[in-house]
Amino acid sequence: MKKYFIVDSSILPSTFGKVIRARDLVKSGRVKQISQAVKIVGISRGTYYKYKDYVFTSNNRWRHRKAVISLMLQNQRGILSKVLSHISQTNASILTINQNIPIHNVASVVISLDLSSMTGTMHHILTLIRAIPGTRDVHLVSIE
Repeated sequence: MKKYFIVDSSILPSTFGKVIRARDLVKSGRVKQISQAVKIVGISRGTYYKYKDYVFTSNNRWRHRKAVISLMLQNQRGILSKVLSHISQTNASILTINQNIPIHNVASVVISLDLSSMTGTMHHILTLIRAIPGTRDVHLVSIE
């Protein structure tokens, strides 16, 4: 189970801040490619890709973020409905649901979420989903 913390940047390696700056350079359009951004901030591409989905700034933009979660569901009636209901309880909006056909009685599901109205945390959503009987391998794939 993943846990998330908000910590003062002064206790973190400078690499994390550089990853965030590189991502911001690309998002803002100041550079076109990741290779340009990492060169400017002074990190390797490998370092960027290692941490890009794990470090974020704490600011008001958090409320406009999107997330993708993946999970495996037993092929039983009503499990996906329970997952969606638990997500709805947190006021996160479901953008897409991709479900594959069950193989060996288990189906993979990928759900993308809009977190702009979410109450609570991603950790809370994942904990709620993991508690549903018939769910397995619940993971946060990406958050932006």
